[in-house]
Amino acid sequence: MSVRVYIGNLPQTFESKELEAQLKSVGEGIRFKAVLDKETGNCRGFGFANVDDEKVANAVIEQLNGREFKGNNLRVERSEKRDSNNHGGKRGGGGNNNSQGQRSNRKDVKKVVHSDAPQPEAPDPRWAGELSKLKELLADQKTPA
Repeated sequence: MSVRVYIGNLPQTFESKELEAQLKSVGEGIRFKAVLDKETGNCRGFGFANVDDEKVANAVIEQLNGREFKGNNLRVERSEKRDSNNHGGKRGGGGNNNSQGQRSNRKDVKKVVHSDAPQPEAPDPRWAGELSKLKELLADQKTPA
């Protein structure tokens, strides 16, 4: 039985043969496939290795996790099987009606993006207390007539 290993934090452009050479330095029976972007053909930053032997899979994880590769520190761990209950059923167009409904609901969700930039109508929250004190002081002052 082969073990599937996730290899992440890969650069967008690299030669698979270079990574395969590092994998072969650990042991034999390792096949790697990068996940590519459909539009650009570049690596999406991760891929999977199928390892024939459990001991070799553990050695791959131990030796390559955190190792520098083309300027990035690799993240190597055992790949978990996809649970159909947590991921909306089958992938692709052949899913059941429930998974289709979940997909459309995902698109309807409004994403909130946090920004540290001050809003023009609101004071900076770090200085809100000080500003209110200044407003009170200014309101209490009387201008000479």
